[in-house]
Amino acid sequence: MKGDWVEIVVAADDGSRTYEVAATRAGRRVETSTLRGIVEVAEVTRTGEPVRRARFMATRVVALVEHPASESKGRAARGIPPTAEPDERR
Repeated sequence: MKGDWVEIVVAADDGSRTYEVAATRAGRRVETSTLRGIVEVAEVTRTGEPVRRARFMATRVVALVEHPASESKGRAARGIPPTAEPDERR
């Protein structure tokens, strides 16, 4: 869903590095998979075609955080108060 994004923190020699993969257009989503010691985060289309990929060695991944798109608009329309507002992106 447009607005979803995944934040990946990877251990590096000089500390840690942060990478982000986001669903940039309507109809796209972000998928995460772990296979054979590799963590792959991909932005895919509705048909499952990968548009953008990021691959990391699983032993170097410190954190992988999925940030769903804000649901506050949909909740307000149904009369449900929003829960916690999402943090501002850096």
